[in-house]
Amino acid sequence: MSTSLLIPNPPKVVAPPFTLETATQKVRFAEDAWNSRDPDRVSLAYTEDSVWRNRSEFLVGRAQIRSFLAHKWARELDYRLVKALWAFTDNRIGCASSTSGTTTLDAGTVATAMSCGSLTNAA
Repeated sequence: MSTSLLIPNPPKVVAPPFTLETATQKVRFAEDAWNSRDPDRVSLAYTEDSVWRNRSEFLVGRAQIRSFLAHKWARELDYRLVKALWAFTDNRIGCASSTSGTTTLDAGTVATAMSCGSLTNAA
């Protein structure tokens, strides 16, 4: 399926080498994609053979990532991600991220918040 069918106005590809402007754009594009809560859109940012770790769970490939995100966002009612550029080099981006939302559980709802930083090889 074509990316343009999933994203009405797909952003241009932002690839290394990074400048302050392009590193900031890449972080903003990622934030916008995650806040869309669209598992198909977000999964396209990852390679077919990506490996994710979420606590003790390991996900391999876009299909598992897509499924995980669909399940995650089905129970997170008002998920919000905020990303900020932390540091960058010509081919790496570090960003700080913070999430918040309300998670549905069998016993009711729970407000959640989390912050973290990461350095990503952004080829």
